[in-house]
This record gives sequence, structure tokens and C-alpha cells, in this order.
Amino acid sequence: MKFPSYAFLLLSTLLLSLFSGLTLVVGPARAESHTQPVLWRSIGPYGGDARAFAAVPGEPGHLYLGDTDNWIFETRDGGTTWERLSRVGDVNDPGDLVVDSIVVDAADHATLFAGVWRLGQADGGLFVSHDSGKSWLDVPALKGQSVLSLAQAPSNPDVLVAGSLKGVYRSRDHGATWDLISPPAENPLSREIHEVESLAIDPRKPEVIYAGTWHLPWKTSDDGAHWRNIKQGVIDDSDVFSIILDPERPSVVYASACSGIYKSENGGELFHKIQGIPSTARRTRVLMQDTHHREVVYAGTTEGLYRTRDGGHEWQRLTGADVIVNDIYLDPARPGHILLATDRSGVLASDDGGVTFAQSNQGFSARKVEALVADNRDQRRILAGVVNDKSYGGVFLTTDSGANWSQIATGLDGRDVFTLAQSQDGTVLAGTSHGIFALENGDISGKDSDGPHWVMRSSILNSGTKIVTETVGGRRVNRIENITLPAREMSSRVANFDLSGEVWLVATSEGLFTSKDRGATWQGGLVMGSAEYHSVAVWDGEMLAARRAGLVFSKDQGKNWDPMGIPSKIKDIRKIAFSKDGELWIGAGDGIYFSRDKGANWFWLEKIPIRDVGDLAQDAKTGRMLATSRSNQMLFSIDPKTLQYTATQTGFRLFLARSADGMRFAASLQDGVIAEPVHP
Repeated sequence: MKFPSYAFLLLSTLLLSLFSGLTLVVGPARAESHTQPVLWRSIGPYGGDARAFAAVPGEPGHLYLGDTDNWIFETRDGGTTWERLSRVGDVNDPGDLVVDSIVVDAADHATLFAGVWRLGQADGGLFVSHDSGKSWLDVPALKGQSVLSLAQAPSNPDVLVAGSLKGVYRSRDHGATWDLISPPAENPLSREIHEVESLAIDPRKPEVIYAGTWHLPWKTSDDGAHWRNIKQGVIDDSDVFSIILDPERPSVVYASACSGIYKSENGGELFHKIQGIPSTARRTRVLMQDTHHREVVYAGTTEGLYRTRDGGHEWQRLTGADVIVNDIYLDPARPGHILLATDRSGVLASDDGGVTFAQSNQGFSARKVEALVADNRDQRRILAGVVNDKSYGGVFLTTDSGANWSQIATGLDGRDVFTLAQSQDGTVLAGTSHGIFALENGDISGKDSDGPHWVMRSSILNSGTKIVTETVGGRRVNRIENITLPAREMSSRVANFDLSGEVWLVATSEGLFTSKDRGATWQGGLVMGSAEYHSVAVWDGEMLAARRAGLVFSKDQGKNWDPMGIPSKIKDIRKIAFSKDGELWIGAGDGIYFSRDKGANWFWLEKIPIRDVGDLAQDAKTGRMLATSRSNQMLFSIDPKTLQYTATQTGFRLFLARSADGMRFAASLQDGVIAEPVHP
């Protein structure tokens, strides 16, 4: 094969004598772009991490919901269906903003406030919307701060308070300006009133404010001029997650902490610990009082939802222990209607006072999808593999291009699914956190009465040799004999499959393995002394595998492997793929490379503005290469012949992209499966 004769390419060719005959060529100038600004749409699977509710006053069926990736959702039917409304933060925000506090202004329902913090960083902010959540502006006074809590005074909507890592901030003018009302950094007390996890304002006296920190509760009765620690009866160093006041008797205060639930009858002067919730479930993230029956209090814990009917004397768990509750909504207009914002299972709803709960996630998708495959017999059927969702995850199937999804998790036992692949004969394999599984019952449409389920296909059956000593003609001689080693089960993480050939190839944390019997058994192990291979590709019988710092190839279907020379510039290989003509493509930390002569010469596509490549794959229908980066929201589609490309702004952070049935779709880092807009 020959490369196009570009004048710029010839002038800018950089020869690197790294290996004999190897050449690295800086990208051709003809790589051209066309940016498409149309945002994509989320199509499910529904569920994931839900964080905080906020109801519109006087409209009990109209709620907002925050997730863990900047998004605000809205429902107007009490949580039956949800609409992805808007994204908090700058359009270029990298994501991971946890929307943990939402307030709908009691005086102006079109005004919303959202307190956010970023996962793993001391970052976040306070944002305000004046158009019912459609667009957001950051509040300069708290810019870049992790805002963990937010409250509006019931008796005076002009007064709002926000809790951040630095302390308590208050606004007296409807959020226009904010002041720090807890002791500033130079005050010794500031070492105590910080990391403000929870806030509550007296329903009758807006100057009375309670603040729960990561180590104890505090109270001010004079708008923050003076603070006092209200720890009497509370175990030292308790992280206070939630504080609520009885609206009719504000002297009754409930506080939840990592050490349990506490109740005070005298405005926090003295707390006593409430018994009845097991110690394993003491991380109570939220408390909610039934305003119609004040002795009824709900506690959302990391091990389910609890309820007391007698002010805390006795507690009953209403859900399974696997439910992690982040927020609770009690519908004032529909007694018995309860919504839970949870980790992994999204929104759970009950219409019978908590006797039963069911998922209520239509339109709400906040899942981390790391694997996608479309059925090669009917591309309306798409399988999506998710991680971090345990019993609520596994694999999800749509048979109508994303209109509806069903969970296929039987047999996976809560394992994360990192990769999915389908062979030419229709066999589907899932690579999990612990081994390989095959989808059984044949037809993934789920028409079988038993439904599709997963069966482990992780048997490693390697061959070896042993020395046999025997007597021949009176002399003892040694003979080498081929043997089959005892079978064992693969229990490692599975990173990537290629099932396109007669011999299947897989990369795992134990090494590279091949199968000649459709996954019944696997042979292989360490290659070149390493198990760190994470991407594989097969074309015309030749196999290729990549680790971060190098490539290996096999011409005999995985029996023997040899290193492939690459320029030293390629230091962080993320993904490898073949084009339909057998060209080798590499997605790396600094961009995309390709070779048209099996690695003798390499070209860097410098003009294509993608770095930190996360995935690279061939679009089987068009032959174009689809490339994504986990650090931006763009999908790049590259013509391997002309090297022209399109860059599509999707509006989501992408994990990988695929195509099926004439439509491109992608796995997102936190927002489920997304698809390009459907044009009329």
C-alpha cells in the first residue's frame, strides 16, 4: 500500500531511527474538519445514581432531581416520567459535579438554586437559574467551592444559607449577594465550623440556623454573630448528614450522623440517641418528617429506608438492605406516595406508604456504560454493559433502538461488565470483573420462556510438556511428551474481545487467550512476560494486542507472539483497531496514529484535534473510524482514505462510540447510552 503524496507530508516528514526501517510521519495537512453542534439524546438504560429532590411549592407533582454528573431532571407527573432538563456548570465543564442540593424559590418558582460539589476534588459552586432550570449562572461568592448543603428560610424567602467546605454563607437579598457568617479563617473557631454537610433554618425565626459539619452540629440564634456547639449527648466527631426541625414545634430537632440518629426536645441543648436502627445502617444520609403525622419520620440510610411511627422509639425497615438512600420526597397531596433518590437504582417509588417500592426511572439515565454491541442479525437490538451498579446493573437490552430496555443480569451475580462482543454466528460474550460469560437461550430478543441468561465460559485449558524417562535397549532415555494441563477457571478482569475470526482473542488481566471452540475453552497466558494487555484486534487471520507501551502480533492465531516496533513517541496506547482495508490504527494519549504497511511506517494525525483517546473503532457500514476522548464531548469520524473528518459535539462525555441500523450511538461516562438526533 502507498500513502497519498501530500506536499506538506513530504516537507514535514520526521524520520525517527528507533527501529530498523521504522518511520513516524507527522500528520497530513489535508485532514479537514466540520463541526456539528447538534446535541445527542440519552436513550437509557434508565436508572443510576440520583442525589436530590426539590418540589415546586404548591405543585406537588412538579419536581426537580439532581444526579452525579451535572444534570438536572424534571418531572411533572410525580416521578412517573422524567425529562433531562439542563446541565449545571460551564458547557466545557469536565463533569462529575454532584447536584446534592436544590431549592425552588418559594417566592418565585422560576428561580432555582443548586449546590454542587465535584467528586474527588475540593471544587464545585452555587448556581442559580431564573428560567425554571433551563439555564444556570454561577454565584461568584461561592465559585469553585464544594457546596454540600442549601436551605431557604420558611418564614422569609429572601434569606438563604449555603454550607461549603469553608463554612456557612448567607444571603439576605434573595441570593443576589452572599456573606460568610461562620468564623473566618483567621478565627480559631473556623477550625470547627467548616465542611458544612447539612443546614436547617427555624421555620419561624430566620436568624436561628443549625449547621451539621463533618465532626459535630452547631447553632446560631443571631444570624451568625455567635455560634455554639450543640454536641451535648452526641458522640464526639460525628459527621452530621441531616438536620430537620418539626414545623409545628421547632424545638424538636432530629439530626442524623455516622454514629446514629439523635433527637432533641429543647432546640439542640440536649440530644439523646434514638435506638432501633442497626449499627451497620447508621450512615443516615437524610431524615424526612411527615408533616401530616409529625411522629412519623423516615430515615434514608446506606442500608435501606427506615420509618418510625412513634417519634423514634421503634423503627421498621421498608426496603432491602441493598438500597442506598440519598433523598426522600413525601408527596403532600398523595398520602402514601414516596420517592427515593438512590445510588445505582435511580428513583424508587411507592404508592402504598412504603410497603412496596418499584423503579420509577422512565427518562432518568445516569448509568456508567462501558460496553456496547449491536446484534448483527437485527441492529435494533443493542446490548449495553454497565459498571458500579451491582444487582441493578449487568447488561441491558433494547430491541427497539433504545425506546425500551430490559435488564439481563441472571448469572452475572452483580459483576461489572467491561466489554461485550458478538461473533459471526451470533454468540454474545461479556467480559466482566471476574471472567467471561456467554449469553444463553440463543435469541437475545428474550422470547424464550426462561429468558436469556449468562453462563460462565472461563475455562482455561492449556497444553504443556513433561519429560518421561524410559528404558530402551537396556538404556534409560528421556522423552518429551505433550500433555494437557489441569483445567482452571479464569477469575480475572476481562478488558477486550475480538470474535471476528474463526479463532477468538481476548485480553485479560492474566494475559492473552484464544479459543478455537467458540469460548468453551481458552488457551494462553502471559505474553512477552506481561499480562498488561487491554486491547486486541484481528484482521485476515493476523492478531494484534496492545499494552500501554507496546504492541505484539501473531501470524499463527495466537500460538506465538512477536513484538511490533513502534516509534518511541507513542507512549500511551489506549486502543487499537483495523480499518476495513487492514490498516492499523492506534488511539493514544497524544492522538491518533496509523500505518498502511503493517507497522513499517507510522503517521500521526496531528491536524485532528483529539488527545487522550479513549476508544477507536471501525464503523462497519461506512468504513470510517470513530474516535472518542474521555476528556471532552466530541465524536470524531475519520475517512481512512482521505483523512478528512467530522467532529460532532454530543453534549456528553463519551466512553466509546458505535454504529448500528444507520445510527451512531455511544456509551457515556455517566449518562447511559446516547444516540445522535433523529432527523425527520
